[in-house]
Amino acid sequence: MGIFFALFSLLSFLFLCIFILFIFLTLSTFIGQSISDPKYPPVKGTVFNQLFHFKTLYDYQKNIAIANPTFRLLAPRKSKIFTSDPRNVEHILKNKFENYSKGERNHGILVDLFGDGIFNVDGEKWRHQRKLASFEFSTRVLRDFSCNVFRRNAAKLVRVISGFSSDGMIFDMQNVLMKCTLDNIFKVGFGVELNCLEGSSKEANAFMKAFDDSNAFVYRRFVNPFWKLKRFLNIGTEAALKNNVKIIDDFVHTLIKAKRELFSIKNNDPSEKEDMLSRFMAESEKDPAYDDDNMSNEYLRDIILNFMIAGKDSSANTLSWFFYMMCKNPHIQEKIAQEVMDNVTCNNNNIDEFVNNISDSTLERMHYLHAALTETLRLYPALPVNGRTAEESDILPDGYRLKKGESIYYLAYAMGRMPYIWGHDAEEFKPQRWLNQHGVFEPQSSFKFIAFHGGPRICLGKDFAYRQMKIIAMALLRFFRFKMASETNNVTYRVMFTIHIDHGLPLSAIQR
Repeated sequence: MGIFFALFSLLSFLFLCIFILFIFLTLSTFIGQSISDPKYPPVKGTVFNQLFHFKTLYDYQKNIAIANPTFRLLAPRKSKIFTSDPRNVEHILKNKFENYSKGERNHGILVDLFGDGIFNVDGEKWRHQRKLASFEFSTRVLRDFSCNVFRRNAAKLVRVISGFSSDGMIFDMQNVLMKCTLDNIFKVGFGVELNCLEGSSKEANAFMKAFDDSNAFVYRRFVNPFWKLKRFLNIGTEAALKNNVKIIDDFVHTLIKAKRELFSIKNNDPSEKEDMLSRFMAESEKDPAYDDDNMSNEYLRDIILNFMIAGKDSSANTLSWFFYMMCKNPHIQEKIAQEVMDNVTCNNNNIDEFVNNISDSTLERMHYLHAALTETLRLYPALPVNGRTAEESDILPDGYRLKKGESIYYLAYAMGRMPYIWGHDAEEFKPQRWLNQHGVFEPQSSFKFIAFHGGPRICLGKDFAYRQMKIIAMALLRFFRFKMASETNNVTYRVMFTIHIDHGLPLSAIQR
């Protein structure tokens, strides 16, 4: 009885503390935030609203942005500003670049997973990583090596799906695409063959699941003001995140250890390697800004996981939504398949011959495919929301003010659906909006189409991502027609740092 009473008292105390904290946060949310001042963006609720609408968060933001391109949600101490105005996006990402940083709060939310990698730092750390990555992405060695890897794994993917097709099986397209892009990024990025498509190790499967779940758990911190308390108590998603990060760290540190041991062998020069991690390590040794402490195993771990989110998630997610769009628009699927067959030949449906015939010039001729992938990214950007923090008070191009320390988030998902940006058919999937009268792809402003960021931090791997997606899409559409396993399935997103399809994408494949 005494133990029960003590436990009851402890739980009552904890609930009382949480209740008091909730009241404090609620009151502090409304104090000193210029709620009715027209110089600041209109208030459309508090950050607690995001928790109530969490499962459809991006559409909740979109619905507000249709009538209010810039708005704010009240939060403890400082408001959170949201915008879908391309002028504001250009202002914070380019014109006033030096005034907007990741901010301590954003860095703190993401640090457990992404550490001090390029996507989560500012200042010198960002500049050094950007400099090295920029050099690597511009080399012919990486381009040729990555294309060879993409072609080889695309052929493996065709064979895997051919097995599903022959057996009349329904399969999860998102899952196989995740495995394919994971194989790609580990080979191109780190020189390691995971062979996820052909039956990876238990450790690799555990790593992939831990990474995806951590992605979701970390994102919940943006909308849950109690996440630090949960982390302190080691409960719920914070306890799960801690366990997942350990799985991730163990896997990645094993990889780094093996790479360092390889380089310790005499005459084994990392600069002669083709993978990015080897060349990154080699180039860093030439830079006096890096010493053994700066290029520690922990720092390499951060670099690896930041390339992971870009190389695996972004491409696999986009391709998943792309094939969903192909199933919803079969006439577009057939048009792309015809473009593929018009530009790449092979005898007797020879898979290896087909992928080997996909050259750089071939990829450049695939204007309609490029437009369809870009249209997918317009509607389903890999990062649906991203943001910055004002280092000093500022006035946005739309006339609204920001206070020092306030965060402003640009809504990439919402922007792709705004009639005042894309016209009355903004929510329709229309690849032709990206083609001129001659059928040639024409890009739009990177502050209107914000899928690859913009300004000094624009994505260095944009061309890398398009090459991977094009090669995979071409191989699959050349050999299969795809259909939804059930037309009544409700396909929607899972709210996380990158935009996954919730519960996967069950498809059937019919061989051409």
